[in-house]
Amino acid sequence: MHGTLRLLAPVLFLSLASSALGQIAFGGRPIGLLPHGPALPEPPLFVLPAVDAAALIAEDEARYETGVKGPWRFGFNHAVNVSSDAHGAWTTLRNGDRVWRVAFECPGAFSINFRFSRFDLPANGRVFVYNAAGEHLGAFTRASAMGPGILGVSQLPGERITIEYHEPASASRRGHLAIDRVTHAYRDPFRFMRDLGDSESCNINVICPEGDDWRDQIRSVAIITTGGSGFCTGAMLNNCEQDSTPYFLTANHCLSPDVSDWVFRFNWDSPTCDPTEDGPIDQTVSGCTMLTSNTGTDMAFLELSSIPPASYDVFYAGWDKSGTAPDSVCGIHHPSGDIKKISLSTGPFSQTNIDLGTGAADCWQEGVWSAGTTEPGSSGSPLFNQNKHVIGQLYGGAADCTNSVDDYYGRFDLSWPFLEQYLGSCGDSLSGLGDAVIPIDYDAAITSIVNIPLLICGDSIINPVVTLKNNGTSVMTSAVITYGFVGGTPEVFNWTGSLQVLQTMNVPLPPLVASTGSNTLFVTVSLPNANVDQVAANDTWYYAFNVSNPGGSVQLLLTLDNFGSDITWELATQLGDVLYTGGPYSDMDEGLVITVPFCLTNDCYVFTINDAFGDGICCDEGEGSYEIMNSDSTLLVESDGQYGEQDVQTFCVEVVGVDERAAIELNVFPNPANATLWVHAPESMRRLVVRDALGRAVLEERPGANRASIDAQRLANGAYLLEAETATGRAVKRFLVQR
Repeated sequence: MHGTLRLLAPVLFLSLASSALGQIAFGGRPIGLLPHGPALPEPPLFVLPAVDAAALIAEDEARYETGVKGPWRFGFNHAVNVSSDAHGAWTTLRNGDRVWRVAFECPGAFSINFRFSRFDLPANGRVFVYNAAGEHLGAFTRASAMGPGILGVSQLPGERITIEYHEPASASRRGHLAIDRVTHAYRDPFRFMRDLGDSESCNINVICPEGDDWRDQIRSVAIITTGGSGFCTGAMLNNCEQDSTPYFLTANHCLSPDVSDWVFRFNWDSPTCDPTEDGPIDQTVSGCTMLTSNTGTDMAFLELSSIPPASYDVFYAGWDKSGTAPDSVCGIHHPSGDIKKISLSTGPFSQTNIDLGTGAADCWQEGVWSAGTTEPGSSGSPLFNQNKHVIGQLYGGAADCTNSVDDYYGRFDLSWPFLEQYLGSCGDSLSGLGDAVIPIDYDAAITSIVNIPLLICGDSIINPVVTLKNNGTSVMTSAVITYGFVGGTPEVFNWTGSLQVLQTMNVPLPPLVASTGSNTLFVTVSLPNANVDQVAANDTWYYAFNVSNPGGSVQLLLTLDNFGSDITWELATQLGDVLYTGGPYSDMDEGLVITVPFCLTNDCYVFTINDAFGDGICCDEGEGSYEIMNSDSTLLVESDGQYGEQDVQTFCVEVVGVDERAAIELNVFPNPANATLWVHAPESMRRLVVRDALGRAVLEERPGANRASIDAQRLANGAYLLEAETATGRAVKRFLVQR
């Protein structure tokens, strides 16, 4: 099927519940976005009818005026019936892989999300979704969904999306996809346009100081996409076994008959207090099972389809079933589907029964918010007491920025008979589960090592520069930096200065002499301000590099065939350290010679060249070949390009020069030196170089004897490196000048 198709049967959902199973993505890039990927035909486009945003917003506002606070509707659901068996376009790649693509357009939409009503893939099948800006979600695989059933896919900005399914030729069977719902966002769920549906100005981002006492609890709260077209809020709950079972509390009035494709997005928090900035939108878990609910307290209790990944850093909130009235409370929520906010109140609080249009419920009545408020979309959000325990979930109320009073939360204590079989029996209250946020006063970190090439040619001296960061809460004025080569003797550098909180500084370290071949430099920081570093995990950084000394010139001459995009190659040491890589190249450049210079030393190397299509670089698609030769044009490697998927060749290099591994014995005294430094070697020294702490040559002499003197009075106090070279070897010694 080709061309533009129009579907004319939209279906409107006000507060149904569903939108995405699994939806933990597994990375990668769609073929349609690869800069040098195979040409794919334009996918068939389904253009869905326009929606009347103004009329829908008017309906929403009339509903919210009654005190109903959820779900906050942002989208209009179009009912569709599109499948990979009957629609879209299949393309077979020349390696036998198959690609299916289809596109949807919702004119005027802020974003699009949709649901797979059938998601049945072989083990190695991959699905991606992307928009016109090149943003993409996925890969979604068989592991993203619970069986071959429903998989909801979260919002992507823009009014057009493309769905791509890549099925390798090696797939054990054919995959099947079907789409039954596409949601047109008539409000801006990501706040890209700062337009319809923004939460009100009195709301407070959780990163602000008001959230400082609630950092753990903030991490328990998630925004829920319900029914593809609405938002509610809820929170993860701890249980008496404290085993990370992904229990989740929200409001009964957010439910629909099917919750299997709800999407739970964690940590959608602004990184700044003011102005509000966007947070991560990819920390999602999709799919859940309904465990129990109760209209009498407006409670719904779910179990997520999977435990949130450790990288989400989710907290499992504690709870209190005693029914004791709180002294103060905190609400954490997503008003109007906005980025996460916090509200605080000191009361008064009372118990009441009220019907806000979705059934009578026994509630805690919050009197006046002293900071922040709630809005539609906050429904189901947890209410924490002064002990940071959940005592209810938001039912509704009249509170807003102009009159922040009278919100109602379903009582957790009266929901308890429905919850006990899941949460267990361990007293009236239970603390939360998760890593507590501990104030970090002293945390020095190394975040990078720079100023060292990955391959050093014809030299052995390195001058490392490290990035030092202060992650603590105090200004850092001193630290100890230990550095050296893995397996060698470490050096110590005592840093002093002034490094402000969360700031970084580049710190040059005294030079080191690296050995020919593979090297791994480590740098560790400790004792910030002479205190124990409270976070050891970020103290050490490693950097791997290679040294070719002496260095000889070797050259690769690669002649392309007509499909350079198939070609990649690498040159590595026999230990597997990759020194050089290349490809892919442009297509239709048969005969073009790619010349790549290498700097190599006395050693043997492995050259590997790959062809993605598996036909080498000769001869059906052009006369390609390659050679590797040294500086005097001696041929080390050659190939006529007929190698199929891969060709691996080993060759050795002999370089004329001083082999650094022939170390000589060198004595320097006195050390530390005051006036004169004496140098003794076993044979005549043809060159002496003194380098300062930054690696700069400050003195150079050519003694022509096995004994020499250095005038240390010409040098400032500090550490230096002395390099000595003879006819058969070289050595480096560290010495100090001290007066």
